[in-house]
Amino acid sequence: MKRNYVNELAEGTKVDAPFALRSKEMRATRTGDAYLALELADRTGHVPGVWFRPGSEGMTVPVGTVVRVRGTVTSFRGTKRISAESIRAAEHWDPEDMLASGPRSNDELSEQFKALVAGVQDGALRRVLRAVFGDRAFFERFRNCPGAQSYHHAYRSGLLEHTVAVASLCRTLSEVYTDVDGDLLVTAALLHDVGKCDELAYDTAIEFTDEGRFLGHVLLGVRRIHDAAIRARAQIAPERLMLLEHAVLSHHGELEWGAPKRPSTLEALLLHHADNLDAKAAGFAALLGGASRAEESWTDSANLFRRPLWAPRAAEDDRVQPACEDASHVCLSA
Repeated sequence: MKRNYVNELAEGTKVDAPFALRSKEMRATRTGDAYLALELADRTGHVPGVWFRPGSEGMTVPVGTVVRVRGTVTSFRGTKRISAESIRAAEHWDPEDMLASGPRSNDELSEQFKALVAGVQDGALRRVLRAVFGDRAFFERFRNCPGAQSYHHAYRSGLLEHTVAVASLCRTLSEVYTDVDGDLLVTAALLHDVGKCDELAYDTAIEFTDEGRFLGHVLLGVRRIHDAAIRARAQIAPERLMLLEHAVLSHHGELEWGAPKRPSTLEALLLHHADNLDAKAAGFAALLGGASRAEESWTDSANLFRRPLWAPRAAEDDRVQPACEDASHVCLSA
């Protein structure tokens, strides 16, 4: 475990720790002296940095790598930053320190995912699922992949957590709406974001790949599903495969939200709303968590919802604390 996590930094703290180098830019002071403006990050957040009269090693270390930073936490115009004295490529660091992990166990989520796959009764659809996820190396990528670069599930295993939630919602919806093809809906839910494994890179930070920028995860996912089904000879009828691919293609719902097609089947419509519900709920919860850590009852309005959101305190905060029976002694509690 590294020292000096971003969320623990206090003004005056001496820093000697690895950080992911998110960005760097050479600038000049009013007097013309050169300095390097930095953005540093770890699994707990990000912090600006500044390095006056930078050395050659810091100048050549590339963005996207992990660097060892020595310096002091200072404040400039009310914002904490690290005033660096040296920066060099880190020789030893733990990947778990650089990228946040989700709140739920990866193994627990994997078991829930496998149970949802096993619950698909249609043999052809189950073969498509096995064609995609049966590759152990790919499934390992899938279960460690973030759910997004930002906004919702933007942490390691976020994609698996989001997929399990959406597929579970879809399984329930298939029981509420009897005209729905439940197996088709759940299969589409399990596959809807599979393209994010090709869209996102997540070593020291969550970044878009070239494929992700050019094509996006929706098209990448449909391509992966189609190729896997054909390669594995999944014996799925062409029309049924088309309906599955349509649900994945249209799961963003609207063209302006990145959907190549709008939902044209009930299964596609329900998948879109289940996906949107889980993404919005997770994004909402993340905003409340930030406000709670700052001990604020409301968020600001600079968020995706464009309004302040109420962040209620935990129930324990309002409980009357019992007085010690003996005020002259320290009161101990478990």
